[in-house]
Amino acid sequence: MDNKFFKNLENKTGVNMNDVFSLANSLQGANFKDEQTVRNVIQRVSQIANKPVSKQMEDKIVKSIVNGDEKLDLSTISKMMGKK
Repeated sequence: MDNKFFKNLENKTGVNMNDVFSLANSLQGANFKDEQTVRNVIQRVSQIANKPVSKQMEDKIVKSIVNGDEKLDLSTISKMMGKK
């Protein structure tokens, strides 16, 4: 993919693609059965997306992922964060 594509994506979303790539790289080999790892990922996604996550929502996401109810990917977390 070319840089123009990513620049357009950054402009539309306000999300820095370098941050997204850095997050994706940090997820490789991570233990998603570890609660603290999952919390760190949620907090990092929240910061990158500039979308605050309440403690209650974080707990719900963590429980769902650690228990294997949900797979951990950016789409799943985004959907869960978008729920009111």
